[in-house]
Amino acid sequence: MRKTRRGIISLQLLLLLFTGSLILLLMVASLLAGMIGFRGYIVEQLEGHAHDGAVAVGLSLSNAIDGRDAVAASSLIDATFDSGRYLVIRYRNTAAGFDIERRDSLRTPGVPGWFVSLVDLPIERFAQRAEVVRGWKRLGFVEVVSHPGQGYRDLWRMARQMALRALLIGAVALLILFLILRRVLRPLVGLERQAEAIRNRDFRSRAPEAGTRELARVTSAMNQMTHDLGALFEGQAKLIQHLRRMSNEDRLTGLASRSAFEQRVSVAVESRDSRRQGVLVLLQLADFGRSNQLDGREAADNILLAVAERIQAFVREHPSSFAGRRNGAEFALFLPGAAPVDAEFWVRRLLADLDGIYADRSGGRDVAVHAGLAATNGHPGGTRELLAACDEALRQAQMSRESDCKLFDTTQSAQHSVEQWREHLQSSLEAERIRLVYQPMLRTVDQSVHHYHVLSRIEVNGEWVAAGIFLPMAERFSMMARLDRIVFRRVLDLLRQYPLQSFSLTLGSSSIADAGFRDWLAQILPEEGAAVLARLWVYLPEDAVHHHRADVGNCVKLLRRHDVRVLVDHFGVGGVPFSYLRNLPFQALRIDHSFIRNIDTHPDNRFYLESIVPIAHSRGVEVFVAGVETAAEWHLVSVLGVDGGIGYHLARPGDRLPPA
Repeated sequence: MRKTRRGIISLQLLLLLFTGSLILLLMVASLLAGMIGFRGYIVEQLEGHAHDGAVAVGLSLSNAIDGRDAVAASSLIDATFDSGRYLVIRYRNTAAGFDIERRDSLRTPGVPGWFVSLVDLPIERFAQRAEVVRGWKRLGFVEVVSHPGQGYRDLWRMARQMALRALLIGAVALLILFLILRRVLRPLVGLERQAEAIRNRDFRSRAPEAGTRELARVTSAMNQMTHDLGALFEGQAKLIQHLRRMSNEDRLTGLASRSAFEQRVSVAVESRDSRRQGVLVLLQLADFGRSNQLDGREAADNILLAVAERIQAFVREHPSSFAGRRNGAEFALFLPGAAPVDAEFWVRRLLADLDGIYADRSGGRDVAVHAGLAATNGHPGGTRELLAACDEALRQAQMSRESDCKLFDTTQSAQHSVEQWREHLQSSLEAERIRLVYQPMLRTVDQSVHHYHVLSRIEVNGEWVAAGIFLPMAERFSMMARLDRIVFRRVLDLLRQYPLQSFSLTLGSSSIADAGFRDWLAQILPEEGAAVLARLWVYLPEDAVHHHRADVGNCVKLLRRHDVRVLVDHFGVGGVPFSYLRNLPFQALRIDHSFIRNIDTHPDNRFYLESIVPIAHSRGVEVFVAGVETAAEWHLVSVLGVDGGIGYHLARPGDRLPPA
């Protein structure tokens, strides 16, 4: 998850600081100017006061009091000095040869010493002298120095008043400036969010209209650009989805096309990293050509649509299964992990429903639906042999005029029934008898390990069974959440044990849809450190996005809130419009095996991958592939710009990891 860069000041704060500093400078300058002026005024007042005092004492000693009399002169000087407004009064009688002096200390009560030192009134300018005469005879002189204490007090009072007014005016000015800037720069906040959204490849954000001409032009241009980018991405996504449907889906029914279905079957039963047991089913509407001739093409298409809708409902009832239309009125199903006896029971129920649908739309004619089943547990034989066996079973079923199904078991080994699987899973989960194996996801650039994907195994009759075999049954029995809890805790232990490695795991669709499981995640994730969760990748299958969109959204938000990286697994086969990547913050996607198998000889899949990679990269999403089993496949996906891959050609799953 991208984090906001720290240490960078906002434009609003920068303007406030700059303007506030300017206002403060102006206020300080104004205060200093006022104080200098007032100080000059005080100095002049004290000078005048000293001059008036000297003249008054001099006249008094010259006329009112005999300046020759020391006692009378001393009384006059004492009376004058006691007013407290003088620092020094000195009378020197040069004729009689005596001096009278009164001196006070420089006290400034109520004024800080630092302020006295800062103002520093020039006391030498407050000293004034007057002559003392008697008739025409000069007796001496009087020297008077005004006391600066009152001047300091007046200056201190004036300084506080001016500072208080300056602070009040500055605060009001800053408040008004803040309100103006917040209103004027509000569109910039919207532009910032919009730019962040564009960086995260989210084109839904729109900046609010601005009140100033320049910002209005910028916001308008940004909104238009965001709209155009969103439309471009939407158009590309729709184009790719359309091309995928054309090459992988039947145009009429929406089921997988024949080639796409057989490709997925070959991946399921032949690929070394996903080989699993299961049952292949071929379904055919008997004598469908006659219905087409008698009722018309539109009525025949309606029959096929109704049949396809029921088959899709059947697929939803059986997790991990998939269906396709081969040609005409022939359909195909693959049930991974199913035992033949269980599959036959399910298919017979499906045939009864399809027979009713077919009969209701055939105008009262006798109709039938036939099915052939062939089972496999992963023994080498290939998809062709499996299809041939299923065709043979279908031909046997078609020998009956009524709806019927026949089973052709391609293996000699007994497969586990549904109840046996339930018992095996229950005992393994209760004892937590789960074994983990690790398969590295390698980068295409230098084939270094991007992360290790964790796969689970359970023990059945002394053998460790791969996840591809038992996971469909775990989904069916609603045991997936319990399994995912066990694996999730062990993966967290691995992350703590191997601080230099990243690990991943895949969550089941039913786990994602389980509110209790999501609550459990919300409880344990905060207990882990950020360094641990930043190295965790969680795979979410794309079919979960299709069936549980709201639950997937809640799960993704929960994981991203704790910096866990989220990846879309089995991308391309979930039947979901590609545009969901615009709304859900996934960090990567992994293309399904079926698109990678023999991609070097499959131009449609190659074109699909060529289209997906640049769009995903434009949204900051990495692209991985699964099921790389040949050097030609690995070379091609590397050339196409894929970020990494996993498969038996690159590395087999193992239970050992490099040293921590």
